[in-house]
Amino acid sequence: MKTREQLFSFIRKQKVSFIASVDEEGYPNMKAMFMPGKIEDDSFYYSTNTSSLRATQFLDNPKASIYFYNKGRFKYEAVMLTGTMEVLQDPQIKEELWHPQDVIYYKQGVTDPDYCVLKFTAVRGRHYCALKTENFRMEDLT
Repeated sequence: MKTREQLFSFIRKQKVSFIASVDEEGYPNMKAMFMPGKIEDDSFYYSTNTSSLRATQFLDNPKASIYFYNKGRFKYEAVMLTGTMEVLQDPQIKEELWHPQDVIYYKQGVTDPDYCVLKFTAVRGRHYCALKTENFRMEDLT
């Protein structure tokens, strides 16, 4: 079993992540995203549009999943985490995740009402590597 440090080291090296929400009919919806702007403890923070489909779905149903993978030449490795997603409008976290180039997406800057932060909190996960799959609970990682 990988340690917490090993799993998070793998996650931080990736360039893309995927987030999954649940639609109004109970079906999963997947979307590629930039990597989280912040990872702290078991929480992952993403910047997005308040008006986005994902934000709307997370407000209706906070169940979520995030996925990271690396397809190497000879080895495929992936981590899927499941938990809950919150839609945050807190000015402090918005400021913390803000980058000057974000003005491309949010014309009014960090105070743009269409700018929000998604906070994913992991509860459990699944790691795949070298034809082996392991399930884990975040609280059990060492």
